[in-house]
Amino acid sequence: MQVEELRLVFAANLINLRTEAGMTQAELGAKLNYSDKTISKWERADAIPDAFVLKQMSEIFGVTVDNLLTSHNEWKPIPTGDEPVEEKVYSTGRIIEIVFIGVWTLALTAFVALWLAGIILWQIFAVALPVSLLTVLVMQAVFHRREYIPLTIGAFVFSLFLAAFLLGYPQYKPWQLFLIAVPAELLVYLSCNIHTEPKKLLKSLYSTNRRVEKKNG
Repeated sequence: MQVEELRLVFAANLINLRTEAGMTQAELGAKLNYSDKTISKWERADAIPDAFVLKQMSEIFGVTVDNLLTSHNEWKPIPTGDEPVEEKVYSTGRIIEIVFIGVWTLALTAFVALWLAGIILWQIFAVALPVSLLTVLVMQAVFHRREYIPLTIGAFVFSLFLAAFLLGYPQYKPWQLFLIAVPAELLVYLSCNIHTEPKKLLKSLYSTNRRVEKKNG
């Protein structure tokens, strides 16, 4: 194994062991009497510590020196700056549900208000259906919930045909619209299931790790 490859292997192992131990670069540096900048340098594979420090690390993490210098399957990307700050993640599914119910609440409020005024306009709900589904579709795109987007698009397209049918003249209900809805839904399904082959980019430690493992075979 070449020196550069050994540095990469050690850097990845150090990152994995340190993060699994819940230690920051500064905390590890304090145990080894080194600065956090030196730890960062090792984790960037710019250098590798001497045998004495490797021995200290093996005792801290409860592994052998050989384990520190041996390539493993689990790799993590090398941080380029300070330790990442844990961010709060909101429930995007609940936000989408609130928005969906909010649209229907507005529709129901308008319906009741008109009803109290002596006007019964049920067509509000026929319009609220595609509007609510379109709103959900936008929210899913914003929150990157791609697994639900095809289903929502299909429901939205169908709601447009349903709204056109319900909003037709009382004496004429264009049921023939649903004949168009069938191939339209099929087009939506096929369009949402077009997949592309991902390009293989050898620009990360993941790909470097694979090359190292192949050489060590």
